[in-house]
Amino acid sequence: MRYRTFGRTGWRVSDIGYGMWGMAGWTGSDDDESLHALQRAVDLGCTFFDTAWAYGDGRSEGLLGQLVRANPDKKLYTATKIPPKNFKWPSTRAYTLDDCYPPDHIQEYTEKSLKNAGIDSFDLMLLHTWEDAWLEDDRWIQKLTDLRDQGLIHAIGISLNRWETWNGIKTVESGLVDAVQVIYNLFDQNPQDDLFPACRRHDVAVIARVPFDEGTLTGTLTLESRWPDDDWRNTYFVPENLKVSVEHAEALKAIVPEGMSLPEMALRFILAEPTVSTIIPGMRKRRHVEMNCATSDADTLDPGLMEALAAHRWDREPTAWSQ
Repeated sequence: MRYRTFGRTGWRVSDIGYGMWGMAGWTGSDDDESLHALQRAVDLGCTFFDTAWAYGDGRSEGLLGQLVRANPDKKLYTATKIPPKNFKWPSTRAYTLDDCYPPDHIQEYTEKSLKNAGIDSFDLMLLHTWEDAWLEDDRWIQKLTDLRDQGLIHAIGISLNRWETWNGIKTVESGLVDAVQVIYNLFDQNPQDDLFPACRRHDVAVIARVPFDEGTLTGTLTLESRWPDDDWRNTYFVPENLKVSVEHAEALKAIVPEGMSLPEMALRFILAEPTVSTIIPGMRKRRHVEMNCATSDADTLDPGLMEALAAHRWDREPTAWSQ
């Protein structure tokens, strides 16, 4: 496993981290299986774990706490996210700070998350949605700074809305946050344009989420793919999205090098970007942990392949189903 510096915090974190949404927010999750997968990641050198209160109403945070207690001799970096008060994802321009992150709400859910995990503090606390307009009301940062001063959290971050990387650049430029979580993958390459340069200028850590485009870049989706009604993927891969997603994945399969899988190529593409501090693929099974962690030690992709992959950039606009 290789390690990178997590922005201005100076933390050395594994470049392959662990996204914990799937083990609480998707159907088919089994806590014992999840804990075995999490422990395997630790054994392979993974040190960054990302969860949120919204992932099973604290269920995922509880699993992370169990993992931390099971590994007292290792430094595992813990990150969680406060849900918006209106419980609406993503945010919209119409929402105010009072709709989403008034100070008392930030306090309440920090305490709830700590209780769920059974730990004294989180290394990183992020707001789960974001609007750059909220910079005009500094109550959110005053509260988070107070929590940091109390030792309940150690760094502050924001998670950007899907396909709205522009809606966070002012906050990065403000110098108020230590980290930003953003969708960055083979299709969603637009953070390279303005967000990543801003993060480099202000030494803000970048957490690359959704590296497999919610499953499209695993190469396993087909036009017949279906999910249970209560599974989030069923509402994301609506017919108009499923068809075009499968088409884009099929186009990529044609250039996957011999001996390499599409998921491996997808992760290695992200690892080629030095601005990224860590990637958080969702993993529920031990074999996925082993496959994904192995990419950390792989060589960089061929420059010719990187150039070809750049042509697969897919710029999208938020819509009703993109959430």
